[in-house]
Amino acid sequence: MKPTLVILAAGMGSRYGGLKQLDGLGPSGETILEYSIFDAIRAGFNKVVFIIRPDFAAEFKRQIGEVVARYVEVGYVFQTIDRLPAGWAPPEGRTKPWGTGHALLTAAPEVHAPFAILNADDYYGKEAFEVMATFLTEVDPATPSYAMVGYQLANTLSEFGSVSRGICEVDAHGYLTKVVERTAISRIGGEIGFDEQGQRTLLSDDTLVSMNFWGFTPGVFPLANGFFEQFLKEKGSQPGSEFYIPTLVTQALQTAGASLKVLRSEASWFGITYQEDKAMAVAKFAELCEKGIYPVQLWT
Repeated sequence: MKPTLVILAAGMGSRYGGLKQLDGLGPSGETILEYSIFDAIRAGFNKVVFIIRPDFAAEFKRQIGEVVARYVEVGYVFQTIDRLPAGWAPPEGRTKPWGTGHALLTAAPEVHAPFAILNADDYYGKEAFEVMATFLTEVDPATPSYAMVGYQLANTLSEFGSVSRGICEVDAHGYLTKVVERTAISRIGGEIGFDEQGQRTLLSDDTLVSMNFWGFTPGVFPLANGFFEQFLKEKGSQPGSEFYIPTLVTQALQTAGASLKVLRSEASWFGITYQEDKAMAVAKFAELCEKGIYPVQLWT
């Protein structure tokens, strides 16, 4: 069974200052997510599902969807604030959806095979898609066997501001034992750390982090739905609360007998969190094309 690729493309891009999902960065105006789709297709994925917002759906389909639909099956789902389990409604004053775990749940109607899910605004490297495709092709779809691609923290920072990362702990056999989402990670005075409740905690350069490149079997959806309902009971009334994929992964490992293999690869990673990151990304894609890793015109 060939795997599906799910792309998280509903973000607001508030720190970037616009819709980075649609910003052209390649030599011929390609977006970052187009490089992910290109890598996924040549690794063996046969369907792409976009998680987007209704307010830019028409432009997204015109610029991205119609192009890649010539090469792979395409599906769309909307992440909106009212996409909640039966019996639940958004609390008064809530203005935005519920985070990446909520986004994953919205994809369920379009996903019927083992799947990978990742960010639209991050470049993961073709090797990452190859190792993930191998895992998803070989995994038993009936089991709660999951995977993620791991990166070294020092290779994932932005020069222009702090970032959020899933900090991972792995056992001797390469399986994830815990992942915790940390925000406001930055390098100050040569040392990497994050600030939480007024205290700074230092992290080593080679700390293993998740860059939100996960692999799941379809059985994750009912599990995640149950975890999300529990989250809504405990934190749903908090205006800024979010249900992250690392949160549901941790719960699945602790309570549902799931396992998650950390797939290490030599792939490079970069993203566009801030507008200042754009020039770096443009230069990176130009270099990758010069090396022959990608054609200058991606879809010719």
